[in-house]
Amino acid sequence: MRAPDEQLPVILPTDIEFPESGVSPISTSEAFINTTCPKCGGPARRETDTMDTFMCSSWYYFRYASARDEGDFANRGDMDYWLPVDQYVGGIEHAILHLLYSRFFTRFLREIGETSCEEPFTRLLTQGMVIKDGAKMSKSKGNVVPLFDMAERYGADATRLFILFAAPPERDLEWSDAGIEGSFRFLNRVWRFVHANLPLILRGKEHHERAPESLSKMPRELADVVRATHKTIDKVAKDFERFQFNTAIAAVMEFVNTLTAHKFADDPLSCAALRESVEYLTLLLQPMTPHFSAEVWEVIGHRGQIMDEFWPEADARCLVDDEVEIVVQVNGKLRGRFMAPPSATKEELQTAALAQEKVTAALEGKPVRKVVVVPGKLVNIVV
Repeated sequence: MRAPDEQLPVILPTDIEFPESGVSPISTSEAFINTTCPKCGGPARRETDTMDTFMCSSWYYFRYASARDEGDFANRGDMDYWLPVDQYVGGIEHAILHLLYSRFFTRFLREIGETSCEEPFTRLLTQGMVIKDGAKMSKSKGNVVPLFDMAERYGADATRLFILFAAPPERDLEWSDAGIEGSFRFLNRVWRFVHANLPLILRGKEHHERAPESLSKMPRELADVVRATHKTIDKVAKDFERFQFNTAIAAVMEFVNTLTAHKFADDPLSCAALRESVEYLTLLLQPMTPHFSAEVWEVIGHRGQIMDEFWPEADARCLVDDEVEIVVQVNGKLRGRFMAPPSATKEELQTAALAQEKVTAALEGKPVRKVVVVPGKLVNIVV
C-alpha cells in the first residue's frame, strides 16, 4: 500500500548495516521496517526492496566525476569539467533500458538545475557477443571458456590479443583455441626477434640522431624499414580512433614481418633504425599486451615504466615513399610494372610505360589510340 501524502517523505534510516549477502541494507533496521498501516491502524511492515538496479546505474557517471564530494550528490564544477562521458561501450541489451533511463536522469537533473549536461554520453559503441560452437557464450548454456585457464596456459596478454584481433568490437567474436595459439606464437616471435638482435638494439642508444633525420643517408632497404615503422604508427593511431583494434593488430603483425625480413647491420644507422623500430613496436603493442610490452621495454634498456611513455607520433617525412610502383596495362590487361618517383608527371610515366619491353611486344607496332595515366598508380595504353 502507498503511504498517504501527509506522511511523505518517508525518511530512510541511518542505523543500518550492510550485509555481505547483498540484501537491501534498510532491511536491517527494525525501527524502519515496523510501522503502522495507514488504512486500518494495525501493525505493518514497510517494503525494503523498492529501488530497481537502474536507480543506481542511471546516474553513476555523475558521481564518478566527483567521487570525493561529501556535501552534494556531485560537485557542479567537476560535472561541468568531465561530462558528458566521451565514450560509452556496452552490449545491445543496454540499448533500451540503461541508455533510456540514463538520458531521463540527465535531463531531469538538468531541468532542476543540478547539471548543465544535456546528454549523458557523446558516443556509443555497441559490442558484439562471443560465440562458441555456433551459440552465444553464457553460463546458462554451460559453454563458457574459463579465462583463468587460458591465461595460465598462454598468458593474459596473448588471450587479450586474440580477443581484440578476432573481430571488430561491434561484431560477434567466434571463439577459437587455435586463434589464441596464433597470438601466443606471434608474441613469442617478437620476443625471439628482440633477443636475437639485442646487442644491436642496445648499441642503437649511442646514436642520438633519430632515424627520420638520417633517412637520406641510409641504404634504400633500411630507409624502407624506417618508413614502414612510421606508416604503422599512423595506421594504428587511425584504427584506434575508429576502435578497429583487429586491423591495428594486423598492421603491427605486418610490420613485424618487415622487421624480421631485414638483415640489420652492425653500424650506427642500422642500429639506430632498429632500436627506434623496436621501441615503437613495443609502444604500439602496449595497449593490447601491457605485461609483455613492459618486459620488452625493460629488456631493451629502459629504466622507466612503459605506461608513463607518450603515445608515438608518425613523422610525416616517413609517410611518403621515394618511389611507388606503377602498373602498366594494354587494353586493360596487365603487361608490366615499374618504379617511379611519386612526383613523376603524366608525360614521364607515359614515356616510361611505353619503354617497357613487354609493353612494346604487346603493341606489335599497332598505333596507340589513347593513354590513360593515373599518377602514382597506373598507365593504361589503348590500341
